Amino acid sequence: MNLKSIIVSVSNDLSHDQRVAKVCSSLHGEGYNVLLVGRKLSNSQPIERDYKTHRIKLLFNKGFLFYAEFNLRLFFYLLFKTTHVYHSNDLDTLLANWLSAKLRRKKIVYDTHEYFTGVPEIQHNPFIKWSWQTIEKLIFPRLKHVFTVNHSIANLYNEDYGVKPIVMRNLPLNQKIIKLKNRKDLDLPDDKVVVILQGAGINVDRGSEELIEAVALSNNFFLCIVGGGDVIEALKKRCLHSDLNGKVRFIGKLPYEQMMQYTLNSNIGVSLDKDTNINHKFSLPNKIFDYMKAGIPTLATNLIEVSNVISKFDIGYVINDLKPKTIIGGLEHLMECQKDKNYKNNFNEASAELSWEKESKELLEVYRKIW
Repeated sequence: MNLKSIIVSVSNDLSHDQRVAKVCSSLHGEGYNVLLVGRKLSNSQPIERDYKTHRIKLLFNKGFLFYAEFNLRLFFYLLFKTTHVYHSNDLDTLLANWLSAKLRRKKIVYDTHEYFTGVPEIQHNPFIKWSWQTIEKLIFPRLKHVFTVNHSIANLYNEDYGVKPIVMRNLPLNQKIIKLKNRKDLDLPDDKVVVILQGAGINVDRGSEELIEAVALSNNFFLCIVGGGDVIEALKKRCLHSDLNGKVRFIGKLPYEQMMQYTLNSNIGVSLDKDTNINHKFSLPNKIFDYMKAGIPTLATNLIEVSNVISKFDIGYVINDLKPKTIIGGLEHLMECQKDKNYKNNFNEASAELSWEKESKELLEVYRKIW
């Protein structure tokens, strides 16, 4: 048993972060003593993991005051906990981890899940963007062990700071997901082509509004939206109109295993992010791999990282605009593809190559050398 200890920290409530859960499980499986730290929300569900977890209760849960309070509380929590390595996830935990590591003279590992200063939420607030950029410029060039989610984002950071992060994509575990429920159990129609949009960030510029309009044009498709985001309420209001009556169902955020039951009972998955900002442009959403794992093709917009995966394994179809007729045409094309009996083999080949077990080897190698 390895007696080295690692504190992994995130700014969410731990429940739905599959990447962090897989990182912690991989490190725990190597014999490290892992403690995962996040925040506690009023609706946080009990969590059971093979490793230790801790949630920090806050007075503020959004905006500048949340980030300030969280980093302050996280800093003091980390400072007085015994550990060998601080493992920080994303820029909103980096300051507390870096200061703790400096004061305690410990190692720090940084995993950035996106090009944080490029996220659309901060582009129209100069002070907030400047604050995050200042923190990043101060710390990033001094980091020795950095991971990120794809090659495009790794290249951006290399251009910015001369530090090339190790790419560790958020790939699924190499284990079969058992289909425990059928469409009747999930209240999904048997006589329609079920299209699924899943994710925790169903927000502006993610194509959900255009997808709804496409579904309104056809009686052949039923849309299942699993997850949450800032456009959900607007989508629900749009679905009150008669042209969408009985064509869309909204499911809230679910634990991964429950969410995947809906994916396994769908025909097509969608990922329609727009190239409106640098973070979207170079994104590689987790849902692409969830759809792959479920054996259903993806209809996606032409973003470089997404299109590279889809084209390499032929597990979907890429469209160049989000006009409703283009979306419908893409969905119909994928239904035709699935009539080919050999098409299913593409997903088996992709799943065999794109697994967390293979992808996480770099993570474990870094930790073997870090001591």
